Amino acid sequence: MRLPWHQVGVPTAPLIGSSGTSGDVRQRRRTWELARRIWKSTSTDRIFGHAAELGFYFLFALFPTLWCGASILGLVARSAHQISDKLLDYLALVIPTSALASVLNTFNETTAAATSGKLTFGSIAAIWSASVGVSALQDTLNVVFRLEERRSYFVARLYAILLTIVLTVLIGSALGCMFAGNFAATFIEHRLAHPVLSIAAGLAVRVIAWSASACVLALSFETVYFWAPDWRQRHWRWLTPGTVLAIAGWLIASFGLRIYLHFFNSYPVTYGSLGAVIVLLIWFYFSGLMLLLGAEVDMVMDDTAQAP
Repeated sequence: MRLPWHQVGVPTAPLIGSSGTSGDVRQRRRTWELARRIWKSTSTDRIFGHAAELGFYFLFALFPTLWCGASILGLVARSAHQISDKLLDYLALVIPTSALASVLNTFNETTAAATSGKLTFGSIAAIWSASVGVSALQDTLNVVFRLEERRSYFVARLYAILLTIVLTVLIGSALGCMFAGNFAATFIEHRLAHPVLSIAAGLAVRVIAWSASACVLALSFETVYFWAPDWRQRHWRWLTPGTVLAIAGWLIASFGLRIYLHFFNSYPVTYGSLGAVIVLLIWFYFSGLMLLLGAEVDMVMDDTAQAP
């Protein structure tokens, strides 16, 4: 019989010492037991291998996703090209700069050479191709959450396409929050004559904007966990422990990779022109790994809480 998580590892004999010390020992044992179960679950589900699979599909869907995002932005803004360039600048905060620059140069050359007819057809094909990454997420998250895919191929792909569009809008909104916050803060700083007041107001606006961007990012993760797997019954949950861990791990891995490449950027020497592709694959691998790890944490905690 499986014990509930708050009883796992608790000794039958009373502990000698104060109640506070006894509670600390029990809490450490609970935490250790939970960590052990999470590690065992990650090994059983082979999330490191699935993260490599996701990294490949994410890279495959990168250019279609950029095309899809540019098409959606073009529907709502006349100066879409200038706005998209400014929004993509904020992606450089998490994506390695050299790899992002190489991708954007290739993307701009492709779109500049395309005619209007090709752009229209390409936008439709891009949405379908960009959903490849979400389709891979559907399969891997079903494995993590112990779900069997019951949807037909076309229904599952329709879910993937809709989720791709939603995620594109959400990510664009997160970047837009940062862009709007920086624009508003600069405007306020130039309008206010008092230097201390202008700096404080600009800082407050930026904090609000970045907080809103973080909320949208959390919403993106929760949307993936809610819609990608084939849940029998869907229950929306906001900011679960797995989501917090996934976001924190993704940010740490992204910034860590940027710092590493800043001091030890040997990929162009080793791989030549493929260096940017290798860097992107590594970043996508970490992104997929953090997504799956967050799902594993939520699944193990739910199983532990529901155990008899």
